[in-house]
Amino acid sequence: MDWIRLTKSGKDLTGLKGRLIEVTEEELKKHNKKDDCWICIRGFVYNVSPYMEYHPGGEDELMRAAGSDGTDLFDQVHRWVNYESMLKECLVGRMAMKPAFPKDYHEEKKVLNGMLPQSQVTDTLAKEGPSSPSYDWFQTDSLVTIVIYTKQKDINLDSVIVDHRDDSFRAETVIKDYSYLVHVALSHEIQEDFSGLFYRKCQLVSKEDVTHDTKLFCLMLPPSTHLEVPVGQHVYLRLPITGTEIVKPYTPVCDSLFSEFKEPVLPNNIYIYFLIKIYPAGFFTPELDQLQIGDYVSVSNPEGNFIISQLQELEDLFLLAAGTGFTPMVKVLNYALTNIPSLRKVKLMFFNKTEDDIIWRSQLEKLAFKDKRFEVEFVLSAPTSEWSGKQGYISPALLSEFLKRRSDTSKVLICLCGPTPFTEQGMKMLHDLNFSKDEIHSFTA
Repeated sequence: MDWIRLTKSGKDLTGLKGRLIEVTEEELKKHNKKDDCWICIRGFVYNVSPYMEYHPGGEDELMRAAGSDGTDLFDQVHRWVNYESMLKECLVGRMAMKPAFPKDYHEEKKVLNGMLPQSQVTDTLAKEGPSSPSYDWFQTDSLVTIVIYTKQKDINLDSVIVDHRDDSFRAETVIKDYSYLVHVALSHEIQEDFSGLFYRKCQLVSKEDVTHDTKLFCLMLPPSTHLEVPVGQHVYLRLPITGTEIVKPYTPVCDSLFSEFKEPVLPNNIYIYFLIKIYPAGFFTPELDQLQIGDYVSVSNPEGNFIISQLQELEDLFLLAAGTGFTPMVKVLNYALTNIPSLRKVKLMFFNKTEDDIIWRSQLEKLAFKDKRFEVEFVLSAPTSEWSGKQGYISPALLSEFLKRRSDTSKVLICLCGPTPFTEQGMKMLHDLNFSKDEIHSFTA
């Protein structure tokens, strides 16, 4: 009560006459005496000198954190104490953000699977190297802000996955071939196995027939999740079936071939779309099809080895798809036509059994009419007598006619996806046609 009366007296307890400042680490270290003691807790700096004689644990205990970050020490002793209210009149300001590494530090490649707190980065430079991101954080009465230093100039929204669930915060940052994770408890200890894929529950908001056996599912992300699946990557859907968690890989698509494929200014993409073929005798898809609007499906983090830089400076893009192997091609096709200025031609050869099996046929034909760089050929293995297009299965003859490169030096990429026999046969035929490994990408899960 004596301390509360002092804080209400109007006396300047910070020595700054009401000003709030940004405090550097160097400045904080200077204030390490009993009559001039600053302590940082969760990113905010307090002048605790006036509080010394009122502290129940004594002055020596406070001095253990003098001129430094006392967050860990505070949490060990009494993390439940509402220090923000008690020390409100002692608030000096916020810790200043600083670059994670000095400019003259020589880059050294090192893989991490966990992200370092910003406060530890300086002490571990020799071990970790600047290719690893770090994080810092601070909080107020109503807000926790986490800052992730990626040290990359071209980070896109699909490089960061954020989930807030069960009083914990999880952020995964994907940089080049590596993934970095920060996972923190917001109000109590969280015990969880961080290995493996992370899932979040998404709500089914719509389900539309596309063909006689294929449907477009729309799932809505949780309100506190940011997830954008990169081009060419897939996720796993998980459902409890007869007491067992069953997972299957699926590649998200756009809601339409005519969706604008541009980086949004704000992360407002809350929907994920899937084109899924329902197999009546299958184990997973009938259960998925039985879900009602409002039911939930667990969706994993993205996986995949497609590198979007393969599309840069591309002149010719060839897509070979069989059945629902068309799904990875949707975003690749959309992205290439929208974002690759050097692109001369995109050609899709789409293998199906019958005309009724062709996914988004009218959209593909409309896109070919609208954009002269795009061509599509349908190949049917069991057509009706009225079919006048190509027939059969993937073959060297079909491919050699279809894969016409502009010149021997033109940059090309061939993507293929479908049932395993289709993909394996296609890979062998492409190698026999003298396309290099760098010119071929097969989508597998």
